[in-house]
Amino acid sequence: MSKKLVLIDGNSIAYRAFFALPLLNNEKGIHTNAVYGFTMMLMKILEDEKPTHILVAFDAGKTTFRHKTFSEYKGGRQKTPPELSEQFPFIRELLTAYGISQYELENYEADDIIGTLSLQAEKEGFETKVISGDKDLTQLSSEKTTVNITRKGITDIEEYTPEHIKEKYGLTAEQIIDMKGLMGDASDNIPGVPGVGEKTAIKLLKEYGTLENLLDSIDQVSGNKLKEKLEEFKDQAVMSKELATITREAPVGVELSELEYEGAENEKLVKMFKELGFNSLLDKLGLVTEAENVELEDIEFKQLDQIEKGIFAKDNGFYVEVLEDNYHYADIIGFAVVNENGSFYLPVKIALASEEFKKWAEDETSKKTVYDAKRSEVSLRHHGIHLKGADFDVSLASYIINPSESPDDLSAIARQHGFSSVQADAAVYGKGAKRKIPEDNILGEHLVRKADVLLSLKEKLEQELWDNDQHDLFRSLEMPLSLVLADMEYQGVKLDMNRLDNMGEEIKGRLADIETRIFEMTGEQFNINSPKQLGVILFEKLGLPAVKKTKTGYSTSADVLEKLASKHKIIEEILNYRQLGKLQSTYIEGLQKVVNKETEKVHTRFNQALTATGRLSSTDPNLQNIPIRLEEGRKIRQAFVPSETGWVIFAADYSQIELRVLAHIAGDEKLIDAFQNDMDIHTKTAMEVFNVGKDEVTSNMRRHAKAVNFGIVYGISDYGLSQSLNITRKEAGEFIDRYLESYPGVKEYMDEIVKDAKAKGYVQTLLHRRRYIPEITARNFNLRSFAERTAMNTPIQGSAADIIKKAMIDMAERLREEGIKTRLLLQVHDELIFEAPEDEIELLKKIVPEVMENAIELKVPLKVDFSYGPTWYDAK
Repeated sequence: MSKKLVLIDGNSIAYRAFFALPLLNNEKGIHTNAVYGFTMMLMKILEDEKPTHILVAFDAGKTTFRHKTFSEYKGGRQKTPPELSEQFPFIRELLTAYGISQYELENYEADDIIGTLSLQAEKEGFETKVISGDKDLTQLSSEKTTVNITRKGITDIEEYTPEHIKEKYGLTAEQIIDMKGLMGDASDNIPGVPGVGEKTAIKLLKEYGTLENLLDSIDQVSGNKLKEKLEEFKDQAVMSKELATITREAPVGVELSELEYEGAENEKLVKMFKELGFNSLLDKLGLVTEAENVELEDIEFKQLDQIEKGIFAKDNGFYVEVLEDNYHYADIIGFAVVNENGSFYLPVKIALASEEFKKWAEDETSKKTVYDAKRSEVSLRHHGIHLKGADFDVSLASYIINPSESPDDLSAIARQHGFSSVQADAAVYGKGAKRKIPEDNILGEHLVRKADVLLSLKEKLEQELWDNDQHDLFRSLEMPLSLVLADMEYQGVKLDMNRLDNMGEEIKGRLADIETRIFEMTGEQFNINSPKQLGVILFEKLGLPAVKKTKTGYSTSADVLEKLASKHKIIEEILNYRQLGKLQSTYIEGLQKVVNKETEKVHTRFNQALTATGRLSSTDPNLQNIPIRLEEGRKIRQAFVPSETGWVIFAADYSQIELRVLAHIAGDEKLIDAFQNDMDIHTKTAMEVFNVGKDEVTSNMRRHAKAVNFGIVYGISDYGLSQSLNITRKEAGEFIDRYLESYPGVKEYMDEIVKDAKAKGYVQTLLHRRRYIPEITARNFNLRSFAERTAMNTPIQGSAADIIKKAMIDMAERLREEGIKTRLLLQVHDELIFEAPEDEIELLKKIVPEVMENAIELKVPLKVDFSYGPTWYDAK
């Protein structure tokens, strides 16, 4: 069998992935774009190359043996953005899960490791593929070694063989080093010969062969100016070639035999993908892990064909099974009850037809330990049953105890806490297209095992909640909130389908108009959505300057087009066309797909046990993410209407709640004073940072102040702030420094919370929600830096999330007390959306701010703004 070695330049590919993809976060606040891109690249390499041996090489540090030759080597490089640095530990963990070797060598670069191993591989008869974003490595190309260089992102690859190098440059692979010696390399701060570019270097090398031959024959070179430069910078050219030369004799302490690839450790990979939120990649794996296929001891249970009163008890483990989270459509497939009277499987048709079952399910005095009380309540309610007595929710308890580690599967929660009596759903139902409901005896056993483990988990988890001082958070906040959310989900939100359809038609019409104008400007018809066709039109026919080129043609990405906006009117039309197209496909058509055709309502799913900060998220559809920056996006909210005639939509939102929480937690006198005197906090910050009076604050100053105000809450770095304000990292760093000088209480809070997190291993919110941050004491600087920012922002974001949750519970109670018809429909970050009869609006204007502003007592007042109208759009 032939041997194939793949060598990957880890740092280079991570950089490419980071800058190629948007700055993504998963639900737990971890930046993931570089890890995601790196993973996609790995999957493609493993599929395409099928290596027998593989290694990822990393740079060991900033200093290498080259710095002895030239201390300024790589001196011009900017500091790695912390948003990328914090992802390297996850990339390394990913490689471990994939079973891929990784290596770094002090005083050497990844290039040198790759150079050394590729030469060894050639001697031992391997076919070798090198993967990098750095063209320096093309010098390694040979008959047995191909160097793949990523050109755009990580998917567009240019393959460098000796033939390709000859065709592209007219040089050999060895001459790449000579070319670098002459032209230098700005990215590595290799000086070369000033004034000699790629074309001149290639021309000289075609004539003289090597740098040394050229320097020995300077007198024969045509052009006095070039001669002078070569003579003057002779030594510098030799040094530059030396710097650019990849050593192939590094003292690498790993043998090729150790790099054999035996495949991924599936269980580790699945766990990591789940943690990072790579759900689409999980689907691609299609794995059933060893943990899902556990060996189980026998369990006795009774399958009921009639529901009798005697099977129920005071304390019950009660499991409601709904496949695919499709509980809004009452897709229940079975029930199980376990208590002191035995273990019972209740087939769905028999249970739902039983008055005895309904009576028990609605009995408040019969306590039920459940998994996902909200899901259980909503699914039963579709069958006319109001679940009462749901006393303990295992999924919520597990989530509160450790939100960063809480799995979304009962068998995984059970394993996490030492119980291995339940198989994962994938092992019972199958995955993807193979997913199906098994026979009653298999289904019944699976559900009974789930109900049984609920009781075991309750005892363990409840004690942990008491130990962590989180029992009140569980009992007084999350458990009652699950019922409020269940009611919201069941009610759903009404869509005016005619209006939504009309919006779709209007956008189609606008797209057609834009298309016509574009075709008039270009004088021909083409597919605007085809980057290849659009590139030819823009850069060849219209002669616009090409910013980037890819393997398949010209780049027409948004960042490229925005740089060309002033060059031609067509650019604005194309950008509008794309934005409107996305609104049409993602939001108009997206909502049309998920609406209940009979009720014309959408029933979003609020994820209560997902985010590390405690925030709620919304899915299927995501109603927290309807775009509002574009007017056309905001107009989509016009389709959200009250479900009854004569009613209106009433919206109330907290004003700058996270900054108010920051003022309270940090105890900063200036911030507290500003909020107590109802000052505009962004104007106040601009006054402090720019040292100007209130009347001297410009709109641009306020915009910068606003960015840093909210950026501080999210632990923003100089890189992040520079991106949002389009300023240099140096300016952004100075801005953050001036902010912290202006608000010393905030600076002190940041320092103290990091110390506290290092001492305890976690931070917590005002209501004792914890987030464990084990990385806070990591030796790895990047991982530790990310953890420190997490420690700073979690108490702020988490406390804000707790406050609005408390407000939702208090609001639901107040509506009941008032005996009014108003319904709470949605929570969108810091905003609550209601539908209400018009004659209740005056009362709402009084009680909604009153309840929300008094949800918790802070050193600064909470402030609530409200508005209302015939649609959600009009209520803002």
